[in-house]
Amino acid sequence: MVRAVAVDVEGAPMSGLVAEVDHPRAVIVALHGGASHSAYFDSPSLPRHSLLQTGAALGFTVVAPDRLGYGRSAGWLRGMPSADQQVEVTFAAVERMLGAGSRGAGIFLVGHSQGCVLAMRMAAADRGATVLGLELAGTGIRHAQQSVERMERFRGDVRKVLEILWQPACLYPDQDRVASRAPDYEGIDARSWPDEFARLAASVTLPIRYTLGDHEAWWQPGDQGLAEVAALFRASPRVVTHEQVDASHNLSLGLAARAYHLSLLAFVEECVLAREVAGSTVGEKELQYVAVQDR
Repeated sequence: MVRAVAVDVEGAPMSGLVAEVDHPRAVIVALHGGASHSAYFDSPSLPRHSLLQTGAALGFTVVAPDRLGYGRSAGWLRGMPSADQQVEVTFAAVERMLGAGSRGAGIFLVGHSQGCVLAMRMAAADRGATVLGLELAGTGIRHAQQSVERMERFRGDVRKVLEILWQPACLYPDQDRVASRAPDYEGIDARSWPDEFARLAASVTLPIRYTLGDHEAWWQPGDQGLAEVAALFRASPRVVTHEQVDASHNLSLGLAARAYHLSLLAFVEECVLAREVAGSTVGEKELQYVAVQDR
């Protein structure tokens, strides 16, 4: 059901995973976080935890591209790609990965952690206006106190600092972690992210869902963290916050992955339904206008 794909985008060798269905409700584009890759959304040894497989089983085509600088493009990338380049390459890669396949009601974007940077940029771009909606998970604008303390304690030891992303260990299954070397540009994006997040959020006009695990330790967790981020999306027609029970930072790899994915897919379905209802309402108004004109 899940297949590996490789495409060329103006010389950039892009790769990823696709789970495709014949008549999808929509296409979900899932963007992995930093130091990870597309398999984050296809839990290696636990198929029931896979967003790709769960999404396809419920009628959605799911595309998980390796972001620029990951997968096949890791050895190709030179220098620092601009924000616009990342957006254009990703949109083009997704189109090539889908080929002639149906898009259903349209594309829904999912970003996790550092992948939220790209997801937000895509949503705020001109092409993003046609996107069905946006899920942002494992991100924020203010670090949790324990992550700040950990950065101070283990200054210079990135591995020990980032170990907090996999805690508490009891919330993760016993399996190999999904990991990859991160491209250099991600460090720059990470430092500028809180300010860029606030700027981009104000221009996003899509339905938004913002998710944190109840054990999130990197970003400000709980009601306060959820409310602070939700308040930034002033132009969005709908903003939903979700706290996933028994989950830490890496929501799609934890024991609660299936529960998280099912709640995410329910939101995607609501966005599809909203698009369908909006379309049928326009059609009804046109028919009513014609009926009046014919009298």
